[in-house]
Amino acid sequence: MTLTRALRLLGAALVSLPMVVVTGCASTAPPPPPPESRNGRPDRGAQLIAEYGCGSCHTIPGVNRANGLVGPPLTQFGARSYVAGKLPNNADNLRHWIMDPQAVDPGTAMPNLGVSAIDAQDIAAYLYDAG
Repeated sequence: MTLTRALRLLGAALVSLPMVVVTGCASTAPPPPPPESRNGRPDRGAQLIAEYGCGSCHTIPGVNRANGLVGPPLTQFGARSYVAGKLPNNADNLRHWIMDPQAVDPGTAMPNLGVSAIDAQDIAAYLYDAG
């Protein structure tokens, strides 16, 4: 077999292979919210975030006057690995943190605001949904 013929056969074989599309690790779209957070009402969560005054310490997308600089910005919350740098990021842990941050991290600057379980669920749903 000649070298030219071998190269043609190799080229034909490569062309007939199925194409594989590889996507990069860096995605611009935030991941979908954890399934358990879908039980909450994001629209109510945004209202509660304003009522509890979360924006006085945090920057929170889509919440009027939520441009605080004391705590971390809560943008793209669903893409984060941890809640408060301590707990794996899932809706149960986020609700726990919102309701009783001092139990998670005694002495944290995040105060206990008396957030009820249903309010924490709706706030968590908003944070995961807001991106």
